[in-house]
Amino acid sequence: MNTETLIDTWRRLLADPHKSWVLYEHGTCVVLTAPEGDLAEQATSVLAEFGPVHAGSPAGDFGVVDVQDAEGWVVTGHHDDVLTYVGPEESEDPGQLAVGLLGRSKRHRDGTELRVVHVEDRRTVADPA
Repeated sequence: MNTETLIDTWRRLLADPHKSWVLYEHGTCVVLTAPEGDLAEQATSVLAEFGPVHAGSPAGDFGVVDVQDAEGWVVTGHHDDVLTYVGPEESEDPGQLAVGLLGRSKRHRDGTELRVVHVEDRRTVADPA
């Protein structure tokens, strides 16, 4: 999946105009609920800790969410603000186990490679009065 498609998908999924987020190469997104300073640096610190999978620990856990605003799934992990998108064309098996394992492996790659592809800085979005 190309970067522009991932950015568009996450923009639809994270429609809250006050949530800044950082996207990584394999589709993992870190939502920054209290953004400050360099967003990529802040998100990378979170993903470096909560992205890599460690068997037999909470880092191996995942959940699968069928999303309403895009085709595909969001795979959750042991940090509420670390989410990974899996597109329908990425998994031959649409079952939750197959999708979850794929999303978890994508999160692991992003959590170890840490290659930022997009920063969505919404700190400057004006609050409509």
